[in-house]
Amino acid sequence: MKENEKNIMRVFDQCSDLILRSFRINGEIQALLICIDGLINHQIVDEIVLKPPMYDTAPKGEGGADELKQESVPAVQAKITGEFKKVTEAVLYGEVAIFIEGQTDVFLVDAKGWTMRAIEEPETQTVIRGPREGFNENIRTGTAMLRKRLRTPRLKMESFNIGDVSHTSVVLTYIDGIVHDSLVQEVRDRLKRIVIDGVMDSGYIEEMIEDAPYSPFPTVYNTERPDIVAANLLEGRVAVLVDNTPFALVMPTTFWNSVSVNEDYYERFWVATVVRWIRYLGVAVTMFLPGLYVSIVTFHQEMLPTSLLLSIASAREGVPFPVIIEVLLMEITFEGLREAGLRLPRQVGQAVSIVGALVIGQAAVQAGIVSAPLVIVVSITGIASFTIPGYSAGLAVRLLRFPLIFAAGIAGLYGLTLSVLFILLHVCGLRSFGVPYFSPVAPLTVSNLKDIWIRAPWWSMRRRPLQPGSSNQVRIPAGQMPKPPKKTGDRS
Repeated sequence: MKENEKNIMRVFDQCSDLILRSFRINGEIQALLICIDGLINHQIVDEIVLKPPMYDTAPKGEGGADELKQESVPAVQAKITGEFKKVTEAVLYGEVAIFIEGQTDVFLVDAKGWTMRAIEEPETQTVIRGPREGFNENIRTGTAMLRKRLRTPRLKMESFNIGDVSHTSVVLTYIDGIVHDSLVQEVRDRLKRIVIDGVMDSGYIEEMIEDAPYSPFPTVYNTERPDIVAANLLEGRVAVLVDNTPFALVMPTTFWNSVSVNEDYYERFWVATVVRWIRYLGVAVTMFLPGLYVSIVTFHQEMLPTSLLLSIASAREGVPFPVIIEVLLMEITFEGLREAGLRLPRQVGQAVSIVGALVIGQAAVQAGIVSAPLVIVVSITGIASFTIPGYSAGLAVRLLRFPLIFAAGIAGLYGLTLSVLFILLHVCGLRSFGVPYFSPVAPLTVSNLKDIWIRAPWWSMRRRPLQPGSSNQVRIPAGQMPKPPKKTGDRS
């Protein structure tokens, strides 16, 4: 044991939070307890790990690690190992290591007790109707929340440690019998290929496994909501949970996943369909409206009604800048206000973003720097951008409108049209773990359009989406359409 003690002290040199506690088992056998303060629950260590072998139920034999596990320490998660590296990793993860004199094996007890955030409603994905639970930074809490929603032994979870220094726990989860084995193997291989010193957030993993790292569009979906992850697992996808972050990764994903929300499936189907159309309109307005305004006012004034053209011309009479400079100036100012509102404290940030936009817009119009119609266009564009539910996808759409503004200012509608075609070609060429990013629209799969342009009722969506590659296609048997009983007369 002296040699093991020296090894431990060498590994944890200059660690002021290391706890070393010598005690005797059965009053005779010398033992050494090692753990890190702040990672362990002191009550568990005192009542379950230390007290039984010292006073209550000390083993009657030689007091070895196996006897401690079988007879003395009443802990659910207890194990024995002879590998010093595993002992070091366990201590750093909040476990207690007990070295016993004359024994080469080490007794490990799970006594984690670090402070963690409670389960709360996700802040990045507002819940209107549906579960209000969100993932927190504890990976075991996340796996338990998935187990609670998918109570089947077919829900598989594979653990990985990624990061040479951080040794971050990563869990790959999927439903056996629904997901394709090739998809699971591909994700597994990509996770195993990652070599990095530390993982602080799931964004590290996302960048290391995504298909198109140079594309502005996210090919891996991230979410804080366990109900979204569970729903995607039921569609034949896989998910990756990362310790110390509330954001889970789901793959493969498509563009349509980024502009849909789970409330679409909790509300009545015709209401969800109308709201989904509004969301698609918001995407189009956010991306194309500023460029369309620049192209029409600069090159194609004949497209406007005479009264509207005269109104815009009179409003721009004293503006010293070309339309493209005017639009870029206002768009950059609006994005700066949005970013400031996100980074400042919530109460201050909302006031800065709303009041700042009103004050700056009004002052700019009165000073003759920008025109009033442009302020209206930028305001509509900003409001429309808030209809995009996914932050990553919304950021891509917002950023792409700037090259569209440049193209419209250079070549009018011709340049705008070419830019739109280039974006469509790019999106249609993207893949997410082998799945076309714009499917089922491109390539066209007619049977899956019932969950794209509309949200069909649940009883009509009998099959899982074909593109994610689920092997078990039927999720709802036939004959589930509600059939109210026929009237048989007054029953009163």
